[in-house]
Amino acid sequence: MKFSESWLRSFVNPSISGDAFTHLLTMAGLEVEEEERVAPAFDSIVVAHVLEVSKHPDADRLNVCRVDIGRGETRQIVCGAPNVAPGLKVPCALPGANLPGDFKIKVARVRGVESSGMLCSARELGISEDASGLLVLPADAPIGQDIRAYLDLDDRLLTLKLTPNRADCLSLSGVAREVAALTNMPATYPEVAKTPVSIPARREIVLDAPAACPLYCGRVISGVDARAPTPDWMQRRLVRSGIRSISALVDITNYVMLELGQPLHAFDNTKLEGAIHARMATAGEKILLLNEQTLELQDDVLLIADDRRPVAMAGIMGGEDSGISLDTREMFLESAFFAPKAIAGRARRYGFASDASHRFERGVDFGATRRALERASQLILEICGGQAGPLCEALAGLPARAPVRLRPARVARVLGVAFSAGQIGELFSRLDLAFTRDGDDFLVTPPSYRFDIEIEEDLIEEIARLHGYDNIPAPAPRAMLAMLPQTEDQRPLFRVRQILADRGYQEVVNFAFVEEVWESDFAANESPIRLANPIASQMSVMRSTLIGGLVANIATNLKRKQSRVRVFETGRCFFRDSTGTPVAGFRQPWKLAALAYGNALPEQWGSASRNVDFFDIKGEVEQLLAPAIARFEKLAHPALHPGRSARVTVDGQTIGLLGELHPQWLQKYDLPLAPVIFELDLDALKRARLPNYSEVSRQPPAIRDLAIVVDQDLELQGLLDGIHANRPALIQDIKLFDVYTGKGIGSGKKSLAFRIVMQDTQRTLQDAEVDAAVQQLVAYLQQAFAVQLRA
Repeated sequence: MKFSESWLRSFVNPSISGDAFTHLLTMAGLEVEEEERVAPAFDSIVVAHVLEVSKHPDADRLNVCRVDIGRGETRQIVCGAPNVAPGLKVPCALPGANLPGDFKIKVARVRGVESSGMLCSARELGISEDASGLLVLPADAPIGQDIRAYLDLDDRLLTLKLTPNRADCLSLSGVAREVAALTNMPATYPEVAKTPVSIPARREIVLDAPAACPLYCGRVISGVDARAPTPDWMQRRLVRSGIRSISALVDITNYVMLELGQPLHAFDNTKLEGAIHARMATAGEKILLLNEQTLELQDDVLLIADDRRPVAMAGIMGGEDSGISLDTREMFLESAFFAPKAIAGRARRYGFASDASHRFERGVDFGATRRALERASQLILEICGGQAGPLCEALAGLPARAPVRLRPARVARVLGVAFSAGQIGELFSRLDLAFTRDGDDFLVTPPSYRFDIEIEEDLIEEIARLHGYDNIPAPAPRAMLAMLPQTEDQRPLFRVRQILADRGYQEVVNFAFVEEVWESDFAANESPIRLANPIASQMSVMRSTLIGGLVANIATNLKRKQSRVRVFETGRCFFRDSTGTPVAGFRQPWKLAALAYGNALPEQWGSASRNVDFFDIKGEVEQLLAPAIARFEKLAHPALHPGRSARVTVDGQTIGLLGELHPQWLQKYDLPLAPVIFELDLDALKRARLPNYSEVSRQPPAIRDLAIVVDQDLELQGLLDGIHANRPALIQDIKLFDVYTGKGIGSGKKSLAFRIVMQDTQRTLQDAEVDAAVQQLVAYLQQAFAVQLRA
């Protein structure tokens, strides 16, 4: 909410100012998000009266003006403004004045005519972008008065960032009430007298939806002059609150909304037929709003209607067909209370918002409905004239204000500060919170404008705000400290993250709610867990994989010309589950996923440039899981390339997946190269194997290379599993170091070359032993896999 500080100080004027004042508001929960001056610094500009205007003898577009600056003498000033005329009162910069932009005024000759000053536009004063002519001041502006004082240009504009529960502060009266309570000073509010009734005109009001609209007030005012000018003081306050001046009648309703917090609406009474109804829309019913938008409504939208048609979306925006214009002579003024639940979300559903809906969906003071109508009626009669009819009202059951119990002992426990009963009572009195005593307890009845007070903690918060958060002591904690145990069979999450960071990966944190199409593309999940109230339409479901977020990170980096990217994320994924979990019906396991894109190595002279591939990231996974031994088995997965993906298992348990992104997603997500991705269960990564002692042999190893020819479709993992299970005791390690197909190898075959390391801890192996071990291994391979030795 934006407003003028000087307007606020017309209600309550504490002695503090500047930064101390904004700090006071912020620490009381009314955060001052922005503050700005109404006008930049300038000096020596006064109100001047234009006495004479004559054409410049040597310039068609210039005039020579004789002006009175209120110092017993007149000045001659050359002016080129098109609207300068005798009798106007305008700002005049005197010689020596400093204008915004470091522009200094001095006596000068303009085309041979002396000019002793400058008549100013609003733009030259820095208060508006209007440079079409001079800033014309009201006729009663005192000649010679400093323009900063006359226009209150030393005023500050404050913008409050209010939390949704503080709807009571969406008005100057509400903020003034807070300031008065915080500073323990009296506040003065506008006097609102009962409007004299001079005509019998009235309209019947029917509450067809009393739960949504329990109170509706209205009044017919006839003979108004809709073309009457809005007073300068009202325009100034509206503009400084971020609302442009439209016409006197509209400006008055906006002014009362800012002053009292009650949105009002004015209908052209001649365009209404019969009674006024507050009713729910019928499905498919249409209305043309003041913003020229035609809406087809659902049946949960509250309407204001006459006997023939809807005339307004209640609490949101009026209809174009019944709105007032500059030709309006008879109006019907509305002031009502609409239940917040009946208004909340309706404007956003149709893609717009209004000041009225912003207030009604948070809760408007139903105790000020009649007062706001009387205040607006008073201003209309003063500014636009006319005769007022009687106040018409329809009333159903208003919201009950249930008393809230406060225990002083509970206050001391929550805040850490003990307050006496007298102190608590005094703070409640400053807040205008009515209370009674029940033993040591307080029974507090929230006022009609405080929808945020429902439980004991709400009252404790009020005590803390008024007492001052800065005044609550913050003693250092005193407790027996003990280090938490860290077992050797678990790696801390930090260590897992550090391993990836050490290998050049950057950690990212993505939203756990994602686009529904990501779930379909990367997890084939056609029934994702949907959010009841998503923060955005494209974030409507909970993720079951981290892959979508990482792919989006890559796309973002590519747009910023980053050609080599390594990212990883740890986070929960969400699955439906009926087996009974801490959150009934759902599983939320922790996962770790990483993605590599671009060159395998940073650009350098020591190695040729090549793109990262499946085997690079397979090595990363093996390093991450070490000393555990990972198995990689062929896998079909919707997110991954069908021939370049694998299931990752450890000790017979599947812990994740690894592979290149599927080619169809490269095209869809506009990725020039294929990133390689892995996603693993975090619990499996955090498991650490306890070290076991084994003797390090002092004997030299015997190394043999073995090349065999196998069928092209034979999977290496199955071959390695058989070798490790049936290898002779002397063989310590077997590793594949070459795969070959081509000349010398038959069709449908491939050559695999293994390096075999044999060693004993007690003695040097003899050639005969080594040869026998190799022959034993070859015999097994020939029997189990029908391999052939490569010649």
